Amino acid sequence: MIFALAGNQNCGKTTLFNQLTGSNQHIGNFPGVTIQAKEGTVRGCPHLSVVDLPGVYSLSPYTAEEIVTREFLLTQKPEAIINIVDGTNLQRNLYLTLQLLELEIPMVLAVNMMDQLEKSGNHINLEALSQQLGIPVVGISAAKGQGIQKLIIAAQTVAEKKQLPQPCIEKNILEQDMVRLEQVLTAAAAKQKLPVAFAVTRVLEGDHIITRQLDLGAEEQQQVAEIIEKIEQDSAMDHIAALADMRYEQIAVLYGSAIQEFHRSQEQIRTDKIDDIVTHRFLAIPLFFLIMLGIFWLSFGVIGTPLSDGLAGLIDRFSFWVDGVLGRFSISPWLHSLIIDGVFAGVGSVLSFLPTIICLFFFLSILEDSGYMARVALIMDKALRHIGLSGKSFVPMIIGFGCSVPAIMATRTLASPRDRQMTIMLVPFMSCSAKLPIYAVFAAAFFPAKPWLLMMMIYLLGIGVAILAGLLLNRTAFRGDSTPFLMELPPYRFPTLKTIGLNIWDRAKDFITKAFTIIFLASIVIWFLQRFNFQLQMVDSSENSMLASLGKIIAPIFTPLGFGNWQATAALITGFSAKETVISTLSVLLSNGDVAGLPLALTHFFTPLAAFSFLCFCLLYMPCVAAFATGKRELKSWRKAIEVGLFQTGTAYIVAMIIYQVGSLLGL
Repeated sequence: MIFALAGNQNCGKTTLFNQLTGSNQHIGNFPGVTIQAKEGTVRGCPHLSVVDLPGVYSLSPYTAEEIVTREFLLTQKPEAIINIVDGTNLQRNLYLTLQLLELEIPMVLAVNMMDQLEKSGNHINLEALSQQLGIPVVGISAAKGQGIQKLIIAAQTVAEKKQLPQPCIEKNILEQDMVRLEQVLTAAAAKQKLPVAFAVTRVLEGDHIITRQLDLGAEEQQQVAEIIEKIEQDSAMDHIAALADMRYEQIAVLYGSAIQEFHRSQEQIRTDKIDDIVTHRFLAIPLFFLIMLGIFWLSFGVIGTPLSDGLAGLIDRFSFWVDGVLGRFSISPWLHSLIIDGVFAGVGSVLSFLPTIICLFFFLSILEDSGYMARVALIMDKALRHIGLSGKSFVPMIIGFGCSVPAIMATRTLASPRDRQMTIMLVPFMSCSAKLPIYAVFAAAFFPAKPWLLMMMIYLLGIGVAILAGLLLNRTAFRGDSTPFLMELPPYRFPTLKTIGLNIWDRAKDFITKAFTIIFLASIVIWFLQRFNFQLQMVDSSENSMLASLGKIIAPIFTPLGFGNWQATAALITGFSAKETVISTLSVLLSNGDVAGLPLALTHFFTPLAAFSFLCFCLLYMPCVAAFATGKRELKSWRKAIEVGLFQTGTAYIVAMIIYQVGSLLGL
């Protein structure tokens, strides 16, 4: 049996999915986290599967999430729908419930956050709601795991009995017109295997996809047009508005019968008081930057840096011990060099920054899980409007601070193809976690007094360049207006240690996996290219190696940027595989694997201004292969993906050159 888990964004759907399946899917307290359907097996019930559909507010095909959800329900025909609703926002959530009832699929309503309702003194009459909707209604608390077993039993029962919804909601003045429209569409709907009630409301809402699918004849189209005209006369409003009005009347009846007592919860009162400050028209943006500055100060100064230095010391000691063991056993010089100068130098130099990354994502997870990140999208809406995007585009950009791959995938939540393509081009300008080791090493070498301030400058530069690039794109290749901005602001919640732990583990696991796969292999390749010439003979000096020969050909291109040496060029080339390999390459080439000694080695190859120019280029140039492949998949075109990569690399070159040349003129 397959159960479809459907509901509004941010109603606890992914939390319920995790409770049902034991899966550890990413949970965030802002909309758009689930951007594609996920499937899992119910714990203890191997014959039951649950598919977590993207969060939607309706079944209208306006966004990618709505299309995915609707197509799955219509084509896959799950044995039952588990419709999860937020009990603290019942009226808004029931709009989707009424649409799901039209699909004629066995269904159970799961009213979530019952614990919060009881805490605030509110009460929902689940039995009355069940009678009105004609489906089982189960009260649950997904976060605490309450009512889950009862929900599984209810879903299994309606699925086995094939118990279709039989709602007893009162009809309004449109009832006769709706019945006539149903008679006209019955044959066409049956031919296309569509529920007739669903076909009726889709035609009324002007759903072109379903209307084309029904393939109505000329006579049927004429009858539909006459009925729609009569509906507008009877209701004295547009037919789409009339349908929405009818649904809200039905919701009012449902809400009136279900809610026996309602008070504003302490959570809602607290949320309003906090929002008075964090969404203030003058204080919101300065407060956001102060919060981010504090996070950088803690992550790259007070807490993260000492921990990373300690781990680097441990790695160096272990490397020294392995070096001694290999020497005692008289291991072949080339194998000795491969292990110490290749693997330990490459992987160790990157792995030492794991504590800093964990520290940064600990604080970012708190912001996300608390609900603050949704407010950031709201306050950034006005700024993004100037470059032709809406605040919703800021959600992928926020995700981009972690990794560009899920950030590019998150653009599916944007309704407009124009907004999606433009956001995909701008997301890589956000500084992902893979670039943190680069910043940390260069900060230790050239800006040791205030490394956190350098980090803030780099992150702000990425945002600033994204804004300027957006302005350019909005006036050239992507002319047009941004789509309307609609986002639910979830209530503030205290972050849970489990959610924060899962988020940190996801980042740490990705980082460690990459260190021992991509970076491990890249380190071996770099070592080989650095130790051998084109005649495959080991060289005494890396100046005579294959890597040096290749790097020297390209190096002059970067002379106007201040780092026209082949070592820097080689590091940038390897950075296409994964940005962390920039540091592993420099470690192999400059410090012979001494992780702690790399910052000092860098000072012999870069001036402080050239180092800052190099960091800016690393920030902005084309992201890693994985992000490029994801962009190609989302853009559905190799040509567009290559154009995006060239645009990003060209932007990086221009910005870094301006910084170095202007800085040189000013004598910096």
